[in-house]
Amino acid sequence: MMNLAAIQSALQERKLDAWLFYDHHRRDPIAYRVLGLPPHLMVTRRWYYLIPAEGEPAKLVHRIEAGHLDSLPGSKQQYSAWQELFEHLKRMLVDHRNVAMQYSPNNMVFTVSLVDGGTVDMVRGMGKNVISSADLVAQFEATLSDRQIATHYQARDAVDAITAAAFQEIGRRARNGGTSEHQMQQWLMEAFAREDLVTDDPPIVAVNANSGNPHYEPAAERSAAIREGDFVLLDVWAKKNLPEAVYYDITWTGFLGQDVPERQRKLFEVVRAARDAGVAKVSGAIAAGKRIAGWEVDRATRDPIQQAGFGEYFIHRTGHSIGTEVHSNGANMDDLEIHDERQILPNSCFSIEPGIYLPEFGVRSEVDVLVRPHRAEVTGKIQNEIVII
Repeated sequence: MMNLAAIQSALQERKLDAWLFYDHHRRDPIAYRVLGLPPHLMVTRRWYYLIPAEGEPAKLVHRIEAGHLDSLPGSKQQYSAWQELFEHLKRMLVDHRNVAMQYSPNNMVFTVSLVDGGTVDMVRGMGKNVISSADLVAQFEATLSDRQIATHYQARDAVDAITAAAFQEIGRRARNGGTSEHQMQQWLMEAFAREDLVTDDPPIVAVNANSGNPHYEPAAERSAAIREGDFVLLDVWAKKNLPEAVYYDITWTGFLGQDVPERQRKLFEVVRAARDAGVAKVSGAIAAGKRIAGWEVDRATRDPIQQAGFGEYFIHRTGHSIGTEVHSNGANMDDLEIHDERQILPNSCFSIEPGIYLPEFGVRSEVDVLVRPHRAEVTGKIQNEIVII
């Protein structure tokens, strides 16, 4: 359900005059979630919903879909002709200069930049400043309630235990008839089912060169065997099968044998130091009451890897927002793929997961960080050595 008072308070805090929501053909899922609209409406015509920083919201809907916004407060106008649409929208916006929309300059925060260019042109043509809603979206999409945080911890307890058991199962199977990446992926999915966990995609089980591919996907017809002497990466994410539950997402690495090769051990130490530098950057800023943006965490995490001479092999952002989706709409820890200036907000969660990806193997170490008003914490177990399987 939409929280009108909270939205208007956020607009006033950011000195924005209004937030303009717009959609057709359900192209903007953010609007439906923030406004609490049914996600499966048949939306073949454009609708607009304006929330001013003060006063009553306003609706503009097509006459053949006139009831689509009836669950929301505010006055309603209807249109059929494009000229009517333009005139009604112009009147809706007449008292508002700085208007937030699901837009991002240069498509920088592309997960939020959902309004088409023509609509932005139209609103600007009415003399309005179109401001990115990215920080507003983060507040209403990626900050968590106490109940949601509790579900994250429940997922943590289950996933940490399953991941530890998975390494043991790999060792048992590899020494008693053999196993493969895909077979272990299926074992993990079965463990999820036993613990009432759900996931958008199956976890990653990757050995040797496959671990050098950050988004490797094992399949029955394309899956490497896991044998003595292999390097193994497990990327495991899931959430409890509960309404509004929050994901937990980790990556650990192991070696099937007694003596970890020196190169693997060295790369793990570099990645571990980078991960810890990122965590320290967040923790220090939050404890000091300082504003910190996602790009700053990426920079702090990336620097140790660059200084160690592996910068070209760290090919993705440091981390992503975590919520009811494993990739949520809060600040990402990113100064590589984008320069993410979104603030890390209290009661938000995100990953820190630096990696070094070589042709022969790749190392990633992923933890989840939860930010509270005055502190930040890693929510699960922290890997400090390669697991001996």
